[in-house]
Amino acid sequence: MQSILRAACALSMLAGTAAAQTIYPLDRAEMAVGARFDLKVEFPGNTPPADLKVTINGEDAGKVFGRAPYIDTDEDGLGHTAYWIRGVELPKAGRFAVVATDGQRSAKVEWEAFATPQGRIARNVILLIGDGMSIAHRTAARMLSKGIREGRYGGELAMDDMPHMALVSTSGTDSIVTDSANAMSAYTTGHKSCVNALGVYCARNRSTLGHPNVETIAELAKRKLGLAVGVVTDAEIEDATPAGMVAHTRRRSDYDDIVRMFYWLQPDVMLGGGSLNFRPSGDGRGKRKDGLDYIEKFQKAGYRFVDTATGLASAAGEDGTRKLLGLFNEKNIDGSLDRKFLKKGTVAKFPDQPDLTDMTRAALEVLSRSEKGFLLMVEAGRIDKYSHSLDWERAVYDTIMFDNTVAIAKAFAEKSGDTLVIVVPDHGHPVSIIGTYDDAKGEQLRDRLQTYADAGFPNYPAADRDGFPEKVDVSRRLALVFAAYPDYCDPGRPYMEGENEPTIAAPAAVQPAPQTSPDAPQPAATTSTGATLAPQQGASSARDAAKPAGEEEKPRALANEVYCKSGAARKIGNLPFTARSGVHAADDVVLTAMGPGAEVLRGRVDNTFVFRAMARALGLGQ
Repeated sequence: MQSILRAACALSMLAGTAAAQTIYPLDRAEMAVGARFDLKVEFPGNTPPADLKVTINGEDAGKVFGRAPYIDTDEDGLGHTAYWIRGVELPKAGRFAVVATDGQRSAKVEWEAFATPQGRIARNVILLIGDGMSIAHRTAARMLSKGIREGRYGGELAMDDMPHMALVSTSGTDSIVTDSANAMSAYTTGHKSCVNALGVYCARNRSTLGHPNVETIAELAKRKLGLAVGVVTDAEIEDATPAGMVAHTRRRSDYDDIVRMFYWLQPDVMLGGGSLNFRPSGDGRGKRKDGLDYIEKFQKAGYRFVDTATGLASAAGEDGTRKLLGLFNEKNIDGSLDRKFLKKGTVAKFPDQPDLTDMTRAALEVLSRSEKGFLLMVEAGRIDKYSHSLDWERAVYDTIMFDNTVAIAKAFAEKSGDTLVIVVPDHGHPVSIIGTYDDAKGEQLRDRLQTYADAGFPNYPAADRDGFPEKVDVSRRLALVFAAYPDYCDPGRPYMEGENEPTIAAPAAVQPAPQTSPDAPQPAATTSTGATLAPQQGASSARDAAKPAGEEEKPRALANEVYCKSGAARKIGNLPFTARSGVHAADDVVLTAMGPGAEVLRGRVDNTFVFRAMARALGLGQ
């Protein structure tokens, strides 16, 4: 009995020790030798600085990093003491035990610093992100673009036909299910983070810009190798995935701040949507709150600016173009189904939007002029967005477009012989193909749904040369279903009049009472590059800090009655009552790769390993 009591006491003391303070980077963090990060320790209570001690492998942290810590005894008025050493790096490979004590309690984490082979394995790296792309998206894209007969496909997707493959686990530090922000941060920094965060560890800071930073691969590649950097997306360029290349913020929706961070790093090529946050609100075409015109600022910094597909092709083809900014929509660029066939969405307002393939060709043309090589990230962002709106046809047409983009990257890599190409989703969606919908079988959705032998094969027409069937509203269609959804009406048919809007907000009379918290003054925020932002330049209010970053008060959602017509199935949702759309899944996603350095991508890996593979190929950990 005494031994049991002693063991219980020991476990209790251990639990108390672990909860005493929080050290950032967190336990089991991995980082490249020479990659910069902010060391922060949060001690509970107002602890005198003389009582604080932080060691790395037994040596004082200030001595290890060659600089004195900054200590705030009541950070942000939150009742804890913060110990900071910003912008540090580990100079050699190995394991590092970090211990923080206030004289009464202590906490410990372990980090791993990894080196990379001497020299560079690859001259260029192309990272292609199919945002939200799940196995069902790939399977459906293959069926529609290559055809299927008697159980055999008529061909392979470009992303299928790659020599290296891995399963990637995507969970973050705070949840088994990630969002695009912390998922992309894992790829670009090698550190896991929490929902809505970009390039930071999620600490207790009130300011969204005040959290501990970790250097992105774009910053690292520019700083250490002078590589050209490209960021291409069919979403808003300030959105989570492209922002993950440059941003350091706890809240992914801080678009004005993210545009400023793009300007600080100045990637050589930036192509996508999202022009509204580049222009001031008084412009009539913008909504920046600081009155600055970032298109003008980029132009003064030497960038060619274009806003049409025609202008893009012309600018990229000119030998003198070394820096290129293209913004082709106020928000997201329209998807393939709308641009090529249905002419819905904002196609009438923006008739000359480029395809993701057009932007990738242009980016490669410009970046190839770099004497030192390049790092290019390309995102098919609307696969995810259309999956959120339960609009699978649009998501799959964009998966086909993404695969065409993969083919372009592969062709470049095969010709150059020195380019690593990685194709990977940032996370998945809970979607599956379970059969077909056959209009000849009845009016109601469950009559039309055919499974097993009754399902047969869909009757989409043969795809055009780009892999797109010209007709999506055929009589026997794929039944691609979502496993997580709000209350909505499912017609089991394509949304021909525009993207699905599955829900509407309930009237105010049935909304929950808003939650408020008092305002508080905000501190300035400092980035890992040393730039300081005044509070009015983007720091969130205490009201925003009181709830999870990026979260606003959510109204209750109701099914959009527009779709509740004869033959549609009224589905009772399985998501929270406030959910307006579908959600992500924690399922592993499939990565495929080719080129120098791709051989390490095999088996099952964490998403942080993608950073490690890229850093290894480029020799960034030397």
